[in-house]
Amino acid sequence: MSSNKGTALITGASTGIGAVYADRLAKRGYDLILVARSKEKLDEVAKEIHSSTSRKAETLQADLSVAADVKRVADRLASDQLITAFVNNAGIASTGKLLESDPDYLDQIIQINITAFTRLAIAAATSFAKRSSGTIVNIGSVVALAPELLNGTYSGSKAYVQNFSTALKNELADKGVTVQVVLPGATATPLWGKSGVNVHTDLPAEWVMTTEDMVDASLAGLDQGEFVTIPALPDVADFEAYEESRLALAPSLSRRDPAPRYGIGTKR
Repeated sequence: MSSNKGTALITGASTGIGAVYADRLAKRGYDLILVARSKEKLDEVAKEIHSSTSRKAETLQADLSVAADVKRVADRLASDQLITAFVNNAGIASTGKLLESDPDYLDQIIQINITAFTRLAIAAATSFAKRSSGTIVNIGSVVALAPELLNGTYSGSKAYVQNFSTALKNELADKGVTVQVVLPGATATPLWGKSGVNVHTDLPAEWVMTTEDMVDASLAGLDQGEFVTIPALPDVADFEAYEESRLALAPSLSRRDPAPRYGIGTKR
C-alpha cells in the first residue's frame, strides 16, 4: 500500500464513478471524505473501503441541489488542510428532448452540474493555491463536444465543465495545482438508469465502458499529465487537432468591423 497522500474528497461517491474513484484512491494511499445524498450507501462504501485498504473513509451526507448542503461541503474543502485531492464528480443527467423535459428537473441539472460544481471547485482551488499543491479532477462528458447526442441542458452543463476547467487550469498554471477534466463516453453507471436509459439494452455494447475501466483510464491519464482525458478516444491526436482548430479561431473572434460576407462594410 502506498504511503499516505492526504485526503481525497469525492462527490457522488455512493455509487458508480465516484465509488470506484474512492476505491482506487484509497488503494493509492489517500484517506477519503465521501459525499453523496444517501447516508446508507455512503456508509456501505466507506465500510468496504476501510476493510479492504485500512484507509480512513469519512462520510459527509449532502444533497448538492440544496444550497446549504453545498455550502457545508465547500466550507470543508476550504478549511480542511488535509484535503489534497478533489474529485468533482456529482451530477445528474437527462436524455429526453428539451421541449418535452420538466423545467424543474432541468433547473436541478443546472444547480448540481453547474452551480454546485462551480462553488466546490473554487473552494478547492482557492485552498490548494494557498498551499501551492493539490489535484482537482472534474468529471465532464463527451457530450461537451457532441451536444447533439443528449438533452441540451445536460450537454450544455458538461460543456460548461469543460470550459470552466480550461479557465481554471490556466488560472492555476503557476500555483502548483493540477487540474484534470475527464470526458467519459457512455459508462455503465446508475446515472443512466435514473435518466431513463438502460445501458445494457438501449445502447450498443461496444459503446459502453465499465466504470472500473473508465476510472482506471482516467487515473492513468492523470499520471501521464493529461489535462483532458477522453478514456474511449483511440488517438489523442484527434483531440489535439480539435484544440488546435479552436485556438486558431481566437485572433478572429473579436474585431471592429463585421466580416465582409455580411456586406456591411465600414460606413462611418
